[in-house]
Amino acid sequence: MPHPLLFGAALAAVLGGAVPAVAATSSDRLAPALAVSQFYAARSEPLWLRSPAAIQTLVSALRTAPIDGFNDGPELGRSIDAALADAKAGVPGASQEAERLLSSGLVLYTQALRWPGRSRIIYADPSLAPKVPTPTEVLTQAAAASDLAAFVRQTVEVNPIHAALRAAATDQLDFLGQPSPALKGSLERARLLPSNGRFVLVDIASQELMMIDHGRVEDRMKVVVGKPDMKTPLMAGTLRQVTFNPYWNVPVDLVQKTIAANVLRSGLSYLAQRNYEVLSGWTADATVIDPATVDWQAVADGRAEARVRQRPGKGNMMGAMKFEFPNELGIYLHDTPQRELFGKDARTFSSGCVRLEDAARLGRWLLGREPVAASSQPELNVALGKGVPVFLTYLTVRPEADGTLASAPDVYGLDGQPATELATLQR
Repeated sequence: MPHPLLFGAALAAVLGGAVPAVAATSSDRLAPALAVSQFYAARSEPLWLRSPAAIQTLVSALRTAPIDGFNDGPELGRSIDAALADAKAGVPGASQEAERLLSSGLVLYTQALRWPGRSRIIYADPSLAPKVPTPTEVLTQAAAASDLAAFVRQTVEVNPIHAALRAAATDQLDFLGQPSPALKGSLERARLLPSNGRFVLVDIASQELMMIDHGRVEDRMKVVVGKPDMKTPLMAGTLRQVTFNPYWNVPVDLVQKTIAANVLRSGLSYLAQRNYEVLSGWTADATVIDPATVDWQAVADGRAEARVRQRPGKGNMMGAMKFEFPNELGIYLHDTPQRELFGKDARTFSSGCVRLEDAARLGRWLLGREPVAASSQPELNVALGKGVPVFLTYLTVRPEADGTLASAPDVYGLDGQPATELATLQR
């Protein structure tokens, strides 16, 4: 049996002395090797050699691992093949070496897959950010799996969307040498979606919302997202309530550019006709004030600010309900009276928030009942029984229910951005 430190040196040689992005010191570099050695010191039987299907699944995945950012996967796969060949030929210690290389490959690949990556997603709810598992956690889960091959496959596939895109990227790797920028970008962003559970997915690229439960799309609808110069951000948060009869707090820039100009042109009747009211400020205890006390010319010039909101009712830009999740950018999902926009192929018209084709359907899915307000009270909040994650992502390539792939225009130009490295062992 190879000595643990010799195994660590061998693994470092296989990986060209590269340093994982999760490691900061030279002592950290051998953490996977030492964890693997400790794992086997406590075992009396092999993990991999009793499951040829698991070996094949992992080595096959390692050969194409660069599409997931793990660039050392192919070389590690070749080293595993060599150790297995030596073991078959009866070379002393080769079986143990193959075991350790296989376990190290699983650890390093799993960590790369769980690294937050380059997608610049804002985690408004930090608990939704991917957690990079420790080597011990990966090995403990693998040892406890009733079907090691299935465990490896589920680890590599991450989630159904990523699995479908990874299969397509592998095909492109074979025929084109590398996946297209659209597929590569979509694969990277899909990698960060949940593996299971119930969540809302907003695909900004196709301007579509999906309600997903344990990998199955239960419902979908069109949405309107931010204009290219006012992009809807890539973000993950947790929906905790439905707000019926919402006010629309008009963004400050729109108050300056649109409302102030119209008040100067048409008078204060402009506000009354559109059900607007002016408040004393942005605090929770702000009160409604007389709009005649506002210097609208100063607001239009940008020398002063005015908080304007639209009362609930017909024509309110929030419609009948909105779905908020705490975030510093003020992004949320909401109903809208502008139904005509959903008939357009490209639906990039908002100032960043997400407008829903059928807010009642989303409300029904979240609440488990008809989303009906108990009264006409403004800003009537109804808590969800359990928070539901919402992911605003960007898939210019996405799988369809029939197994085909659909594409969407790169409306925000994200696929063409220079790639930053993932958590991986880079040369």
